[in-house]
Amino acid sequence: MSHGPESALMPMLRKLEHWHQFTDLEREAILSLPHNIRQLDANQYLVWDGDRPTTCALLTEGYAYRHKIAGNSGRQILSIHMKGDLIDLQNSLLGVADHNVQMLTSGRVALIPIEAVRELVLRIPAVCLAMWYESLVEASIFREWILNVGRRDARTAIAHLLCEFALRLEVAEVGHATSYELPITQEQLADAVGLTSVHVNRTLMRLESEGLIRRNKRTIFIDDWQQLSKVADFEPRYLHIRQEDMPRGVPIPPMDQGGGAHPSS
Repeated sequence: MSHGPESALMPMLRKLEHWHQFTDLEREAILSLPHNIRQLDANQYLVWDGDRPTTCALLTEGYAYRHKIAGNSGRQILSIHMKGDLIDLQNSLLGVADHNVQMLTSGRVALIPIEAVRELVLRIPAVCLAMWYESLVEASIFREWILNVGRRDARTAIAHLLCEFALRLEVAEVGHATSYELPITQEQLADAVGLTSVHVNRTLMRLESEGLIRRNKRTIFIDDWQQLSKVADFEPRYLHIRQEDMPRGVPIPPMDQGGGAHPSS
Protein backbone atom coordinates (compact mmCIF):
# COMPACT_ATOMS: atom_id res chain seq x y z
CA MET A 1 0.00 0.00 0.00
CA SER A 2 1.25 3.43 -0.91
CA HIS A 3 0.47 6.60 1.06
CA GLY A 4 0.75 10.10 -0.33
CA PRO A 5 1.14 13.34 1.59
CA GLU A 6 -2.65 13.54 2.02
CA SER A 7 -2.75 10.51 4.36
CA ALA A 8 -4.73 11.38 7.49
CA LEU A 9 -1.97 9.91 9.66
CA MET A 10 0.82 11.92 8.02
CA PRO A 11 0.83 14.57 10.83
CA MET A 12 1.53 11.81 13.35
CA LEU A 13 4.36 10.44 11.23
CA ARG A 14 5.93 13.89 10.90
CA LYS A 15 5.63 14.48 14.65
CA LEU A 16 7.14 11.11 15.59
CA GLU A 17 10.00 11.68 13.13
CA HIS A 18 11.07 14.60 15.29
CA TRP A 19 12.06 11.92 17.80
CA HIS A 20 13.25 9.04 15.61
CA GLN A 21 14.28 8.47 12.00
CA PHE A 22 12.19 5.64 10.54
CA THR A 23 12.83 3.25 7.69
CA ASP A 24 10.38 3.12 4.79
CA LEU A 25 8.82 -0.05 6.23
CA GLU A 26 8.38 1.60 9.62
CA ARG A 27 6.77 4.65 8.02
CA GLU A 28 4.45 2.35 6.06
CA ALA A 29 3.45 0.54 9.27
CA ILE A 30 2.53 3.84 10.97
CA LEU A 31 0.51 5.10 8.00
CA SER A 32 -1.26 1.73 7.70
CA LEU A 33 -2.79 1.94 11.20
CA PRO A 34 -6.58 1.52 11.04
CA HIS A 35 -8.44 4.73 11.84
CA ASN A 36 -11.69 6.61 11.52
CA ILE A 37 -11.91 10.34 10.82
CA ARG A 38 -14.19 12.41 13.02
CA GLN A 39 -15.09 16.09 12.65
CA LEU A 40 -15.58 17.87 15.98
CA ASP A 41 -17.03 21.19 17.06
CA ALA A 42 -15.43 23.68 19.45
CA ASN A 43 -16.00 22.67 23.10
CA GLN A 44 -16.90 19.08 22.16
CA TYR A 45 -15.39 16.46 24.47
CA LEU A 46 -13.01 13.82 23.20
CA VAL A 47 -12.49 12.17 26.58
CA TRP A 48 -14.37 12.48 29.87
CA ASP A 49 -12.73 11.94 33.25
CA GLY A 50 -13.49 8.32 34.16
CA ASP A 51 -13.90 7.13 30.56
CA ARG A 52 -12.41 3.86 29.33
CA PRO A 53 -11.27 4.96 25.85
CA THR A 54 -11.05 2.35 23.10
CA THR A 55 -9.26 4.64 20.66
CA CYS A 56 -6.26 6.95 20.63
CA ALA A 57 -7.00 10.33 19.02
CA LEU A 58 -4.58 11.97 16.60
CA LEU A 59 -5.35 15.66 16.16
CA THR A 60 -5.10 16.46 12.44
CA GLU A 61 -6.79 19.87 12.42
CA GLY A 62 -7.68 22.42 15.09
CA TYR A 63 -6.77 22.63 18.78
CA ALA A 64 -7.67 20.69 21.92
CA TYR A 65 -6.85 20.92 25.61
CA ARG A 66 -6.65 18.78 28.74
CA HIS A 67 -8.26 19.94 31.94
CA LYS A 68 -9.43 18.86 35.37
CA ILE A 69 -12.26 20.24 37.48
CA ALA A 70 -11.63 20.92 41.18
CA GLY A 71 -14.19 20.27 43.91
CA ASN A 72 -15.09 23.97 43.90
CA SER A 73 -15.88 23.72 40.15
CA GLY A 74 -12.70 25.60 39.20
CA ARG A 75 -11.09 24.47 35.97
CA GLN A 76 -7.36 23.97 35.53
CA ILE A 77 -6.15 23.69 31.95
CA LEU A 78 -3.20 21.31 31.88
CA SER A 79 -2.02 21.44 28.27
CA ILE A 80 -2.82 22.65 24.76
CA HIS A 81 -2.64 20.32 21.78
CA MET A 82 -2.31 20.98 18.08
CA LYS A 83 -1.91 19.27 14.72
CA GLY A 84 0.15 16.07 14.92
CA ASP A 85 -0.37 15.48 18.65
CA LEU A 86 -1.47 12.07 19.91
CA ILE A 87 -3.88 13.46 22.45
CA ASP A 88 -4.53 10.45 24.65
CA LEU A 89 -1.66 8.09 23.96
CA GLN A 90 -1.41 7.37 27.70
CA ASN A 91 -4.86 5.76 27.73
CA SER A 92 -3.59 3.02 25.44
CA LEU A 93 -1.94 1.63 28.59
CA LEU A 94 -3.64 3.23 31.61
CA GLY A 95 -7.11 2.21 30.50
CA VAL A 96 -9.12 4.75 32.53
CA ALA A 97 -8.95 8.49 31.79
CA ASP A 98 -8.10 10.65 34.82
CA HIS A 99 -8.90 14.01 33.18
CA ASN A 100 -10.98 15.59 30.43
CA VAL A 101 -9.92 16.31 26.84
CA GLN A 102 -11.99 18.92 25.02
CA MET A 103 -11.76 20.76 21.71
CA LEU A 104 -10.61 24.37 21.87
CA THR A 105 -11.73 24.97 18.29
CA SER A 106 -13.54 23.00 15.66
CA GLY A 107 -11.23 20.39 14.19
CA ARG A 108 -10.66 16.88 13.02
CA VAL A 109 -9.23 13.78 14.66
CA ALA A 110 -8.18 10.36 13.45
CA LEU A 111 -9.35 7.75 15.96
CA ILE A 112 -6.96 4.79 16.10
CA PRO A 113 -7.98 1.62 17.98
CA ILE A 114 -5.91 1.22 21.15
CA GLU A 115 -5.23 -2.43 20.34
CA ALA A 116 -3.71 -1.42 16.99
CA VAL A 117 -1.40 1.06 18.75
CA ARG A 118 -0.31 -1.58 21.26
CA GLU A 119 0.34 -4.13 18.52
CA LEU A 120 2.42 -1.66 16.53
CA VAL A 121 4.70 -0.62 19.41
CA LEU A 122 5.24 -4.23 20.46
CA ARG A 123 6.08 -5.24 16.89
CA ILE A 124 8.32 -2.29 15.93
CA PRO A 125 10.75 -1.05 18.62
CA ALA A 126 11.52 2.18 16.71
CA VAL A 127 7.87 3.24 16.90
CA CYS A 128 7.79 2.30 20.58
CA LEU A 129 10.83 4.55 21.22
CA ALA A 130 9.33 7.47 19.31
CA MET A 131 6.00 7.25 21.16
CA TRP A 132 7.83 6.89 24.46
CA TYR A 133 9.85 9.98 23.62
CA GLU A 134 6.64 11.81 22.71
CA SER A 135 5.20 10.99 26.16
CA LEU A 136 8.38 12.15 27.90
CA VAL A 137 8.38 15.49 26.07
CA GLU A 138 4.74 15.96 27.01
CA ALA A 139 5.69 15.35 30.65
CA SER A 140 8.48 17.91 30.28
CA ILE A 141 5.94 20.50 29.12
CA PHE A 142 3.69 19.62 32.07
CA ARG A 143 6.58 20.39 34.44
CA GLU A 144 7.09 23.79 32.87
CA TRP A 145 3.38 24.58 33.20
CA ILE A 146 3.49 23.62 36.89
CA LEU A 147 6.34 26.11 37.32
CA ASN A 148 4.20 28.74 35.58
CA VAL A 149 1.33 28.24 38.03
CA GLY A 150 3.41 27.73 41.15
CA ARG A 151 6.36 30.11 40.97
CA ARG A 152 6.15 32.59 38.10
CA ASP A 153 4.33 35.90 38.37
CA ALA A 154 1.57 36.79 35.90
CA ARG A 155 3.79 38.74 33.48
CA THR A 156 6.41 36.00 33.36
CA ALA A 157 3.93 33.11 33.07
CA ILE A 158 1.91 34.66 30.26
CA ALA A 159 5.02 35.74 28.36
CA HIS A 160 6.31 32.18 28.75
CA LEU A 161 3.18 30.67 27.21
CA LEU A 162 3.34 33.14 24.33
CA CYS A 163 6.92 32.04 23.61
CA GLU A 164 6.00 28.36 23.89
CA PHE A 165 3.03 28.67 21.54
CA ALA A 166 5.20 30.52 19.02
CA LEU A 167 7.74 27.70 18.74
CA ARG A 168 5.29 24.81 18.93
CA LEU A 169 2.96 26.32 16.33
CA GLU A 170 5.79 26.90 13.87
CA VAL A 171 7.14 23.36 14.30
CA ALA A 172 3.60 22.03 13.77
CA GLU A 173 3.38 24.20 10.60
CA VAL A 174 0.26 26.05 11.79
CA GLY A 175 1.85 29.39 12.70
CA HIS A 176 5.04 31.43 12.73
CA ALA A 177 7.39 32.19 15.59
CA THR A 178 6.88 35.93 15.23
CA SER A 179 3.16 35.99 14.39
CA TYR A 180 0.38 33.50 15.03
CA GLU A 181 -3.26 33.21 15.99
CA LEU A 182 -3.50 32.55 19.71
CA PRO A 183 -5.46 29.28 19.96
CA ILE A 184 -6.97 30.16 23.34
CA THR A 185 -9.29 32.80 24.78
CA GLN A 186 -8.29 35.07 27.66
CA GLU A 187 -10.59 33.09 29.97
CA GLN A 188 -8.93 29.83 28.94
CA LEU A 189 -5.48 31.42 29.27
CA ALA A 190 -6.48 32.43 32.80
CA ASP A 191 -7.40 28.81 33.59
CA ALA A 192 -3.98 27.71 32.30
CA VAL A 193 -1.99 30.04 34.57
CA GLY A 194 -4.28 30.23 37.61
CA LEU A 195 -5.35 33.88 37.20
CA THR A 196 -8.53 35.79 36.45
CA SER A 197 -9.34 36.80 32.88
CA VAL A 198 -9.17 40.46 33.98
CA HIS A 199 -5.62 39.93 35.26
CA VAL A 200 -4.68 38.19 32.01
CA ASN A 201 -6.04 41.09 29.96
CA ARG A 202 -4.11 43.63 32.01
CA THR A 203 -0.93 41.60 31.67
CA LEU A 204 -1.28 41.30 27.88
CA MET A 205 -1.85 45.06 27.71
CA ARG A 206 1.33 45.59 29.75
CA LEU A 207 3.39 43.38 27.44
CA GLU A 208 1.95 45.36 24.55
CA SER A 209 2.74 48.74 26.14
CA GLU A 210 6.33 47.56 26.71
CA GLY A 211 6.74 46.98 22.98
CA LEU A 212 7.21 43.22 23.33
CA ILE A 213 4.07 42.12 21.49
CA ARG A 214 1.23 43.51 19.38
CA ARG A 215 -2.30 42.15 19.13
CA ASN A 216 -4.86 42.26 16.35
CA LYS A 217 -7.95 40.46 17.65
CA ARG A 218 -6.45 37.02 18.47
CA THR A 219 -3.31 37.37 16.37
CA ILE A 220 -0.10 37.83 18.36
CA PHE A 221 2.91 39.60 16.84
CA ILE A 222 6.18 39.23 18.73
CA ASP A 223 8.21 42.36 18.06
CA ASP A 224 11.11 41.72 20.44
CA TRP A 225 11.84 38.00 20.83
CA GLN A 226 15.00 38.54 22.83
CA GLN A 227 13.36 40.75 25.45
CA LEU A 228 10.14 38.72 25.58
CA SER A 229 12.07 35.49 26.19
CA LYS A 230 14.04 37.27 28.92
CA VAL A 231 10.85 38.48 30.61
CA ALA A 232 9.40 34.98 30.23
CA ASP A 233 12.35 33.18 31.81
CA PHE A 234 12.08 31.13 28.62
CA GLU A 235 14.61 28.37 28.00
CA PRO A 236 13.22 26.14 25.21
CA ARG A 237 15.22 23.06 26.16
CA TYR A 238 12.10 21.53 27.75
CA LEU A 239 10.43 21.38 24.31
CA HIS A 240 13.29 19.21 22.98
CA ILE A 241 13.03 20.70 19.50
CA ARG A 242 15.90 19.66 17.26
CA GLN A 243 18.21 22.50 16.37
CA GLU A 244 17.47 22.12 12.65
CA ASP A 245 13.75 22.55 13.38
CA MET A 246 14.14 25.74 15.42
CA PRO A 247 12.59 28.77 13.67
CA ARG A 248 15.05 31.02 11.89
CA GLY A 249 15.54 34.52 13.17
CA VAL A 250 14.62 33.66 16.77
CA PRO A 251 17.61 34.58 19.00
CA ILE A 252 17.51 31.57 21.31
CA PRO A 253 20.75 29.86 22.45
CA PRO A 254 21.52 26.46 20.84
CA MET A 255 20.39 23.48 22.87
CA ASP A 256 22.28 20.35 23.78
CA GLN A 257 20.38 17.60 22.02
CA GLY A 258 21.62 14.99 24.50
CA GLY A 259 21.09 11.27 23.98
CA GLY A 260 17.47 11.25 22.87
CA ALA A 261 15.79 8.77 20.61
CA HIS A 262 16.66 10.62 17.41
CA PRO A 263 19.90 9.34 15.84
CA SER A 264 22.84 11.71 15.68
CA SER A 265 23.59 10.98 12.06
